[in-house]
Amino acid sequence: MKTKVFFLLFSLVAVSYAFGQAPSSPQPKPVEGTVRATVVAKGLEHPWALEFLPDGRMLVSERPGRLRLVDGKGRVSEPLGGLPKVFAQGQGGLLDITRSPTFAQDRLIYFSFAEEGEGGAGTAVARAILNERALEKVQVIWRQTPKVKSNNHFGSRLVFGRDGNLFVTMGDRFAYRDQAQNLAVTLGKIIRIQPDGSIPKDNPFVGREGARPEIWSYGHRNVQAAALHPESGQLWTVEHGARGGDELNQPQPGKNYGWPVITYGVDYSGAKIGEGTSKAGMEQPVYYWDPVIAPSGALFYTGNVFPQWKGNLLIGSLQPGHLVRLEMTAGRVSSESRYAGADLSARIRDLQQGPDGAIYVITDDNNGKILRIEPAK
Repeated sequence: MKTKVFFLLFSLVAVSYAFGQAPSSPQPKPVEGTVRATVVAKGLEHPWALEFLPDGRMLVSERPGRLRLVDGKGRVSEPLGGLPKVFAQGQGGLLDITRSPTFAQDRLIYFSFAEEGEGGAGTAVARAILNERALEKVQVIWRQTPKVKSNNHFGSRLVFGRDGNLFVTMGDRFAYRDQAQNLAVTLGKIIRIQPDGSIPKDNPFVGREGARPEIWSYGHRNVQAAALHPESGQLWTVEHGARGGDELNQPQPGKNYGWPVITYGVDYSGAKIGEGTSKAGMEQPVYYWDPVIAPSGALFYTGNVFPQWKGNLLIGSLQPGHLVRLEMTAGRVSSESRYAGADLSARIRDLQQGPDGAIYVITDDNNGKILRIEPAK
């Protein structure tokens, strides 16, 4: 029976792609009682990103502009010093954090944040040396252009590729969504830079007149979930739609992912956006959600605490607020599950696999928490 069900699902996916229609989520009901959430730490103000350090401690960003260390006993440090001024309005603030692939030697961390400047605000990326009480030698290595007057859709996630280059996911800045199709700006794009902010020579738009050379792909709305596949090393992203149309994508160099010309969602007013759901020269998502899950944070699981989840893509949901699990087969989604219950039915902003193989999530709240997720039994 399982073989027949899988064959039917695979056939439907193939037919959908043949007619230019991406497969959509079946909207499974969340299950309770299969996983257990234990509070590791609390009292964080709208935490945005979580990163494990080699010694097992966690580095946590708070959107108002604070960076803290959390030890294995859940003790939260005072805010670290040395951060640049953060534009903490609306969806803006201190955003993602990741450590350098060579952190053991250089103690470098990278972080994204909303930065105010001429014309408004925009997403920026900085790197710094992490010490016990402060960041040192802080250097802004890249800035989204142009800065605009909007408090929404800053992105952003930071993912190092296997070649050492850094992917940075962007937002379209909400009121400027048409700029996602404009290669002369970096709104609504995924960009790829070297660790010092310079441009890799093999980026798809290097040397093209009128195009920013750091652009990797374009036509994105607001990407707040991204992860590198553990086997292929390819980047996967999950981006916010409007009312409907959250998308799972595997961004390819130079490709156009359609926003706001094509989308599976509608405007918040109910009005139609763009020209439909497909158009020649624009990529279809691998999978989409309608209604939305409001995705934020993603990882491919590789641990032993959930052996049956190995290779699955886990995604945080801000609305309705669950842990979402996608089983993947040959680059396609073969099934979706959702997990809820107690503290887990919350706005999940980010998730990471811990050194112990458990899953750690942070909740986006005035009293945000770090939760450890493990099997219920």
